[in-house]
Amino acid sequence: MADKKQLYRVTFMNQGEVYEVYAKSVSQGGLFGFIEIEQMVFGERTQVVIDPAEEKLADEFADVVRSYVPMHAIIRIDEVKKQGPAKVTKVEGDGKVMPFPVYTGRGPEK
Repeated sequence: MADKKQLYRVTFMNQGEVYEVYAKSVSQGGLFGFIEIEQMVFGERTQVVIDPAEEKLADEFADVVRSYVPMHAIIRIDEVKKQGPAKVTKVEGDGKVMPFPVYTGRGPEK
């Protein structure tokens, strides 16, 4: 079987904003409850047209080897055929997002 280059689009919440980044490796990491994102990919910085949002993300993750995102912050992970622009968007509305319920092992309080 030919060696296939995998690319993932990861969408997650971060401080009231939705981040969409591309990475070559995404896995359930060694830290319980976190998704491990490695080898983030950003557009070429030599392009004439530079997207400020993508530039901001590239600068934010410039020295990051591996990023751990809490599992409940992940919105979606897609394996994609080609890379698109990385972006940050504000959450519309009142900015309140209902977190995914987390099992604590405790029963209801009486």
